[in-house]
Amino acid sequence: MRMAANPQSFKGRRHGPLGWLREQSYTGTARRKALMAYLFLLPTILGILIFTAGPVIVSLALSFFSWDVINDPVFIGFNNYRRLFHDQIVLTAFVNTGIFVVLAVSLQVLVGLLLAMRMQQRMPRWLRYVFRSAFFIPLLTSGATISVVMAYMFNQEFGTINYYLGLFGISAIPWLNDAKWAMITVVLTYVWQQLGFTFLVFTGGLKSISREILDAADVDGITGWRRAWYITIPLLSPSILFATVIGVIGALQVFTEPTVLTQGGPGDATRTAVMIIYEAAFQYLQVGYGSTVAVLLFVVILGVTGVQFWSSRRWVFYQ
Repeated sequence: MRMAANPQSFKGRRHGPLGWLREQSYTGTARRKALMAYLFLLPTILGILIFTAGPVIVSLALSFFSWDVINDPVFIGFNNYRRLFHDQIVLTAFVNTGIFVVLAVSLQVLVGLLLAMRMQQRMPRWLRYVFRSAFFIPLLTSGATISVVMAYMFNQEFGTINYYLGLFGISAIPWLNDAKWAMITVVLTYVWQQLGFTFLVFTGGLKSISREILDAADVDGITGWRRAWYITIPLLSPSILFATVIGVIGALQVFTEPTVLTQGGPGDATRTAVMIIYEAAFQYLQVGYGSTVAVLLFVVILGVTGVQFWSSRRWVFYQ
């Protein structure tokens, strides 16, 4: 008596034994590729865990202790946080940091965008390379070195900038000795160094815009600033978001420029959050309190970045 064939007995046999071998070979190749990818990512992951996540966790733990490095840490609970929110100098430092972020990032994005758009105009290719290199070189230079040079240039008595302003009949400006001018000087120095990064981000973003869209705009008579406002900037919004997020994170951690140029002065006019962390932990050996300020700064960076990504859903457009 002939048995009826079981359909399940033919499952997976469409291509025969060779098909099964190919499938196993493909699976093994995919696994090897995935393993290689993880191996290449391992140094970066270890670096993040050791040099980023690790210090954050340690700082959070130390914020509950009083420790002067010499003696053993003493657990004090939330005393450092109570002191933090009653410390007027810390409040002033965070306000100064906020003002600096708004001025520096706005100027950095605006000037970088204008320069990148200007570079899209017709000019010899070699000249474009010259401009790109010129804008990017300051980013490769030490921030301390740039700040020392800028301190001489902005000097009220014998600085180069006041000398040239004097040729136009403008009296000497107290760039580093007046509270308002000191913040502007720190902002200009920081933006001058960081501008190359933003400029390159926008240059790459402009290259990714479809030429067909721009040609269609030209056919419709949308040129000049109208094309920049209604077409170029919306299509460049992902690059603007990236440059803004990176710029804000970097500006919130500014330390070198105000330290070298003004030492946080005059008074506390240019003292920033990271300067408070440095002074508390390394000058006064109040490591627990310095860690508390660092935790607050981390929360601020995390919150501001989250708000940026949340608001980007309304103004960032992807092609």
